[in-house]
Amino acid sequence: MRWDDFRQSENIEDRRGDGPLAGPGFPLPTGGGGMGIGTIIILGLLAWAVGIDPRVILSGIEMTQGGPTSGYERQIPQQPSTGQKGRPDDNLGKFVAGVLGSTEDRWTEIFRESGQRYRAPRLVIFSRSTRSACGYAQSAMGPFYCPPEQAVYLDTSFFQDLQRKLNACPAGSKTCEFSQAYVIAHEVGHHVQNITGILPKVQQAQRGASQRDRNALQVRVELQADCFAGVWANRQQKVRAFLDPGDVDAALQTATAIGDDTLQRRQQGVVVPDSFTHGSAAQRKQWFQTGFQSGDINRCNTFAAGSI
Repeated sequence: MRWDDFRQSENIEDRRGDGPLAGPGFPLPTGGGGMGIGTIIILGLLAWAVGIDPRVILSGIEMTQGGPTSGYERQIPQQPSTGQKGRPDDNLGKFVAGVLGSTEDRWTEIFRESGQRYRAPRLVIFSRSTRSACGYAQSAMGPFYCPPEQAVYLDTSFFQDLQRKLNACPAGSKTCEFSQAYVIAHEVGHHVQNITGILPKVQQAQRGASQRDRNALQVRVELQADCFAGVWANRQQKVRAFLDPGDVDAALQTATAIGDDTLQRRQQGVVVPDSFTHGSAAQRKQWFQTGFQSGDINRCNTFAAGSI
């Protein structure tokens, strides 16, 4: 992946030097529409398999499913960050800023085509833990999008986890960079869903729904974000061919590695589709490819698709 000439975004807040966050641990998810015990057990086992505190992964899922987010906002007052704003100086920081800048440029063009204005998200880089309007963020949660802030949170150590823990791309290969870019573009896809009103509508539909229906809606949310990531890659490739041989294969390998069925099979050898929250490996690959091959956001309507 050739990203050296990407415009580096200024919408970066670098908190990697802030140190670990002191304070109370994660509260377990509570409130209406909480998870069923079967889902909690399955997710707890998955978390244990990859070395993640189960309380962390459960809290992270509640953030995107429209669970007790408002409760987190009440519990955790926002405090001024000592993080550096603007483009980072190190190579990894420049990579993140470059990918974010590329997503800003391409989504600005896409929105302009329909007579709309794109409002870019903020991206927070941190180490180990930090605060967000969605609760305490820890590296074990992986990247996530926080709707109240319109911000993406990323501990860049997750990029190492993709290679070492999840075997999501060829370890040590430069093709892993496109896998990392896919992860960032996926989270930006959630931002697109948020500012276009898709995410709020889904969160409203999830309230009061059964856990099975909540999960089914969440899968469509995640698959659409995968498709949006593919759209970004398609548009960027047309502006300037930035992909090297093997890059797309690495991204598809990543999609496979983080598919719900892959993770469940890896741990307990049993796949429970009703507990999926992100989609199967085949689904994630399919929807990324749909976006990448078409470059058309209209092809990414996972909610209208009878079968995903």
